[in-house]
Amino acid sequence: MSPAHNIYIHVPFCISKCNYCAFFSRAIAPDWESYKNQILSEVDFWHNKLGRVNVPTIFFGGGTPSLMPTNIFADIINHIAKKFDLSNCSEITLESNPGTLDTQKLDDFIKSGMSRLSVGVQSFDDNELKFLGRRHDAKCAKKLLDIAMQKNIRVSADFIYGLPNHNVQNVINLCNQINKIGLQHASLYELTIEKNTPFGRMNLNMPNNDTMADMYLAIQDNIKLPRYEVSNYAARDNHCKHNENIWDGAPYIGLGHGARGRVFMDGVWFEQSGGDIKFNAIDDTTRAIEKLMTGLRTMRGATIDNDIKNVLDFDFINSHNALVKIDGDKIYATDAGILILDDLLVDILR
Repeated sequence: MSPAHNIYIHVPFCISKCNYCAFFSRAIAPDWESYKNQILSEVDFWHNKLGRVNVPTIFFGGGTPSLMPTNIFADIINHIAKKFDLSNCSEITLESNPGTLDTQKLDDFIKSGMSRLSVGVQSFDDNELKFLGRRHDAKCAKKLLDIAMQKNIRVSADFIYGLPNHNVQNVINLCNQINKIGLQHASLYELTIEKNTPFGRMNLNMPNNDTMADMYLAIQDNIKLPRYEVSNYAARDNHCKHNENIWDGAPYIGLGHGARGRVFMDGVWFEQSGGDIKFNAIDDTTRAIEKLMTGLRTMRGATIDNDIKNVLDFDFINSHNALVKIDGDKIYATDAGILILDDLLVDILR
C-alpha cells in the first residue's frame, strides 16, 4: 500500500490575466464538463497506480477556481471520495478572487466540502489593483472577506508588496488593514517581475534590495500574526495544512494541466505533471535538495533524514550559525539567513 498523498488540482481559467501572472492559466470561457471529465480520468489513473490511499488535504489552485460551478466541484470531490480515503482529510482549500463568489455560491462550496477559502486580494488600494490588472476593487475584496469570515471555515488572503515606488510605510499601512479586518491567515508576496508577462515587458522602477529587505522586516514587526513560512503568517491552528505537508516533503498528486506533483511509489520518488499524466523517477539526492529548499522556507525548518544528511555541508553550517542552525533533527534558517535564503541554499549543499 502506498503512503498518504495530498492532492493539488489546477483550475487554469481566469476572467482575465493579471499583469504580473506567469502561472499557467487562460482567459477563456471554460467547458466545465470537459474539464471535470479530465480531472476524474486522472483520479482514476492514480487510483489504479496507488490504490485507495489516504488523502490528508486537497487544494484547488489556479487560475481562478471560484469560477467553477459548484456542481462541478462537488462531482470532483465525490469522485475522489470514491477512489481514495478521505476519512482523515483535514482540509479542502479553494482559491478565489473577489467578484466571483456571492453568499449562495460560497455556501454551496462549503456544503460540498470546501473548508478553507484563499482570497486573492493583492491590495486594498484601488489604484494599485488597477496597476496589477485586477478586476475587483478594495470594497469588493473586503465584502467577500467579511462574508467568508462569518462562515464556519478558515479564511486566508493573498497580498503583494514591493510595487514600483513602494516603501516601508506602504507595508505598514497594509499590515494595519489586515489587523483591522481580523484575518487569521495572510500571505504576503514580494512582487517579482517574470518574463513573458506585461510587467516583464515594462521598464518598471522597482524598489532596491535594501528597501525590499526593510519592507520584509516591517511585515513581521507590524502584522499581528506569527510568521510560519517566508511569506505566510497565521494564528495558531490556522496554518495551511496542505502547504505545510508539501513543504515537509510529503507526497502529492497534481491533477489538471499546469499541475505538478511528487508521487511516491514502490520506494521511488516521481516528478509528475497533470493533464498529460507524465511522470519520471527522480533520484534521492534531487528529492533531498527539494525537501531542504521547501523546509528551510518554514520557521520549523527541514527534518534531517538520511537523504538530506547526505547533501549538507556541515562544515559551512557549523561556521555560519548566524545564518543557519541545527537543533536536534531539524535544520533551519535564522532571521538573517531568511533574508538571503536563495544564496544560503547554495552554500549549505555539498
